[in-house]
Amino acid sequence: MLTRKELESREEKLLAPYAMRSKESRGRVHKEDEHLYRSRYQRDKDRIIYSRAFRRLEYKTQVFVNHEGDHYRTRLTHTIEVAQIAKTIARALRLNEDLVEAIALAHDLGHTPFGHSGEDALHEIMKDHGGFDHNSQGLRIVDMLEKRYPTFPGLNLTQEVREGIVKHSSPFDHIRIPSSVETKGSSLLEVQVVDISDEIAYDNHDLEDGLASGLLDVSSLKNIGLWKEAYASIKSRYAKTPMEVVIFQTVRRLISLQVNDLLAETEAKIEKFKIKNTSQVRKLPERLVTFSKEMEHKRKTIKEFLMKNLYNHYRVVRMHDKARRFIQDLFRTYIDCPQQLPPSAKTRLKKEGTYRVICDYVAGMTDRYALDEYKKFFDPYERV
Repeated sequence: MLTRKELESREEKLLAPYAMRSKESRGRVHKEDEHLYRSRYQRDKDRIIYSRAFRRLEYKTQVFVNHEGDHYRTRLTHTIEVAQIAKTIARALRLNEDLVEAIALAHDLGHTPFGHSGEDALHEIMKDHGGFDHNSQGLRIVDMLEKRYPTFPGLNLTQEVREGIVKHSSPFDHIRIPSSVETKGSSLLEVQVVDISDEIAYDNHDLEDGLASGLLDVSSLKNIGLWKEAYASIKSRYAKTPMEVVIFQTVRRLISLQVNDLLAETEAKIEKFKIKNTSQVRKLPERLVTFSKEMEHKRKTIKEFLMKNLYNHYRVVRMHDKARRFIQDLFRTYIDCPQQLPPSAKTRLKKEGTYRVICDYVAGMTDRYALDEYKKFFDPYERV
C-alpha cells in the first residue's frame, strides 16, 4: 500500500532538486492532520475539484458566451486544458506535478461571468471600494467563500497553492498581492509553468474557436509564420483530410512547437544559472520558464492577429459590451436595494460592506445565472 510518506520518498527520488517537495510546504493557515495516503498538494487538488466555484466554471465564458454554442471552450474546459499542458511541462522538467495541477485547476476560480468583460466591469465598479481582480477573488473563494468544513472557512489550501493563485499573471490580469499571502520572492517554477501554460492554451485554443465560429478564416492566417509552418506540415501529410481535422491537427502542432521550445529554453536557463534548489529560484529576479526569443517573436504575431481579428471583431465586441452592461445593471440594482440579495449574502452585509458582498455575489455567477437574474429584474413578464 502506497502511503503519504512513501509518496514523499518518491518525490525525493524523482523530482529535480529545484522542484517543490510536498513535505517542504509552508503548510496551511489552519492546522490539520496530514492524510495517510495523499500528499498535501494532492489534497489541495481534490478540494478544488469538489468546490462549487470549480463546477461553476462550466457555465462561465472563455471568449464566446455560453449560449453562443455548445462546442466552444468554457472557463472549465480551458482550465482542464491548462492543467494538461502544465502537467506535461512539469513532468518533462521533473517538477511537482501535483502542485502544478492544483494551481492550474484553481487559477481561474475567481473569474466573473462573461469573461474579461465581467472582470473589467467589476474592476471599474470596485475601484473606490477595495478593487477587484480575478486572482484576488480566487483567493477569497478558497480562503473564505467556499463553505465545506466545520472548523475553518474556505478550503484551507497550502501556502504554495494560495501563492500560485494570487501571483498568476497574464496580459489580461490586474495583479494585486494581498497581505495575507507570503510571497517569498520570485515565483516557484511550478507557478511559472502554470502561467505560461495558460498563455499557450488560450492563444491556440482561442484561435481554434475563432476558426470554428467563422469569425476567423484559414486564408487570413497565411502570413502568420508559426501558423504557416504548422499548417504546411499537416496539409502536406494529409492533403485530402477534412478542413476541421486539418485545423485541429494544426493547432495541436502549434502547441507542440511551443512546448518543445519552452522546454529547451527553460532547461538551458536552469543550467546557465546553475539552479540547484527552490531558494535560488526564489532569489532570481527573472523567470526561468520562458520561450526562446525567436519563439516569442513568432507567438507575438499570433497574439496581435487574435487581438485585431478575434477579440476586436465587431460581434465579439458586441457580446462583450452587452455583457459589461449586464454586470453594471445587476450591480446597480443590488446596490439600490440590497434586500433583493439572497439570505446567505444579506447576512454578511453589515460585517463586510455592501459593495464587497455584492461583488462576491455577482462575480460568483455563471453566465446563465446572470442572464436569468437580469431577465427577472428587467423583463416585466418574467417571474421573479
